[in-house]
Amino acid sequence: MTLTPVDRPAPQTERRTPVRAAVAFAVGSLVLLLLVAVSWGPLISFDQEIARTTHRWAVAEGGLTHAFRILTDWVWDPLTMRLLCAAVIIWLVWRRRAWFTATCLLMAVAVSTLVQQGLKAAVGRERPVWPDPVDSAHYAAFPSGHAMTATVVLGLLVWLLHYYGASRRVLRWATAIAAVSIIGVGLTRVWLGVHWPSDVLGGWLLGGMVIAAAITVHERWGPARP
Repeated sequence: MTLTPVDRPAPQTERRTPVRAAVAFAVGSLVLLLLVAVSWGPLISFDQEIARTTHRWAVAEGGLTHAFRILTDWVWDPLTMRLLCAAVIIWLVWRRRAWFTATCLLMAVAVSTLVQQGLKAAVGRERPVWPDPVDSAHYAAFPSGHAMTATVVLGLLVWLLHYYGASRRVLRWATAIAAVSIIGVGLTRVWLGVHWPSDVLGGWLLGGMVIAAAITVHERWGPARP
């Protein structure tokens, strides 16, 4: 008798991994949010010390600062990330007919935007102010929209490559590019003096929470892995 191979369901521990990650990121985000909201002394001192040091470097290194402005305003800007996400969504619908996956990606980016804007309004944290600024930004500081948007979009795109069975080489390159971009956008926002370090950390944590939540929803109610 010939047996037809079938896909085995993912182990229970593997299914629970995104849920645990979402909880861990949510707890970390909540703790940091509370510390920022109450202006916890050690955190504020750390933020100010790092911000003063990096601003001094930014003023002294004009060429590097200009390069960072190009990266943060054009390459890693939230609009650029959303346009990249829109292109992937169109590809998912047009070439793959993956409506559920495309919807999950769209909703993740939408929820990310709503969460960051809502927290900015609720916390109302002031951005750093300098007598000799090298860049400017508007609205409240916490969390960093650049850091959160880049984390959500690039993190989910790497997951999509894994989901659709990309080769190990492609995954390594994609992961490296995503990591450099996510870390880089956070560092440039602090370097340019428009965010405190904890704003960037908050964006990263909240972005990780949204990624883990989106993957959890997709694995629980989405189609089987291609």
